[in-house]
Amino acid sequence: MYIHVNGRNLEITEAIKAYVKEKLGKVVNHSDQIQGIDVILSVIKNPAASGKHVAEVSCKLSSGTVVHAEESAQSMYASIDLLADKLDRQVKKIKDKSLSTGKGTIRTGVVEEEVEETEEIPAAED
Repeated sequence: MYIHVNGRNLEITEAIKAYVKEKLGKVVNHSDQIQGIDVILSVIKNPAASGKHVAEVSCKLSSGTVVHAEESAQSMYASIDLLADKLDRQVKKIKDKSLSTGKGTIRTGVVEEEVEETEEIPAAED
């Protein structure tokens, strides 16, 4: 399992890397199917943009599924927090779906008929 952190228009410091790995490490604890996580952090330099710090993530699962999420906020740490929560919800949803599909229907078992056994009491002779 790996976590790659890349930056666009932003220099990735060790503090940001550690924060991303801490937050996304909690998501890894919920599912053992995660093979790798790619994180892209970027800053929009346009002054008219509202959410200037954008965090994107692509999470690869062992089933071949790729979960993608994107969040933006006024600070990089806030966008990472929002992203971790969103990814956690998506991974839990996929895990619950995979667990519920293997159950089958309710009436798969064979029903055995219960047979009442009656004991005959011998009549007492006079």
